Amino acid sequence: MAATVTRRRRLRPAELLTEVVKYTVLIAVALLCVIPFIWVWSSALKSPTEIVNTPLALPAHPTLDNVVKAWVQGRLGKYFFNSVIVAVPIVFLTVALSSLASYAFARHSFPGRQVIFYLFLIGLVLPFQSIMIPLYYTLRDVGLLGTYWAMIIPSTALGLPFGIFIMRAFFQGLPFELSDAARVDGCDEFGVFWRVILPLAKPGMVTLGIFSFLGAWNSFLLPLIFMQREELRPLVVGLMFFQSRYTSDYGLTMAGATIVSLPVIIVYILFQRQFIQGLTAGALKG
Repeated sequence: MAATVTRRRRLRPAELLTEVVKYTVLIAVALLCVIPFIWVWSSALKSPTEIVNTPLALPAHPTLDNVVKAWVQGRLGKYFFNSVIVAVPIVFLTVALSSLASYAFARHSFPGRQVIFYLFLIGLVLPFQSIMIPLYYTLRDVGLLGTYWAMIIPSTALGLPFGIFIMRAFFQGLPFELSDAARVDGCDEFGVFWRVILPLAKPGMVTLGIFSFLGAWNSFLLPLIFMQREELRPLVVGLMFFQSRYTSDYGLTMAGATIVSLPVIIVYILFQRQFIQGLTAGALKG
């Protein structure tokens, strides 16, 4: 059998110019996104003198002194732990509750289903600033103000409209024959949800989890108002007070910004395939 050699089609000049322009624009946008991170991370590894003398250059003599000082003296280690304490429950509760509610909206018919769903969607356009004052007094009256729950419960509630919107699209795109087959095999309703439907919606859950983690990790106004005790401050709020305390030391500020940004980047790198798959599938099924 003769070997078949497939030759790449030669691009015409117009097509070649289009490709060059396209990739030039993509590379330029990528550099605009990456350069600020490189500048912050490299500044965190510089001495104060080097930052002033060569602010845009890479560190000639990298050192972790700024990172260690920010972690210990600036108490960013404690603030980091606080951020983890509030972010993990927020992600878990948002994904779990959104999945349960979305399954009901997408796979079952009941009176008022559409009305209730649209009522949830109102939360997508409701700004936090419009409810923060009554929410403050509500949390105070129930004794949750100044605790971790003062951020966990409101953040979960504020994330449910978006979570239900995303997960409902995934559940609607799954064949109903899968549920019928599972019921014939003896699964109850929760078994159908847990053993059949939920595993197929993993990309959507990962996408929602990343969005929830990003919102919880970078939340500023909510913990600033509802978690006023210094020992409860999350990382972003702690970084603000840290910066005001060390206004002239840019190395410490950049080290703090590095500590804040790395967990989000690591989470995205670990789940980027499922994240992109979830966004694409959600767009196609929505």
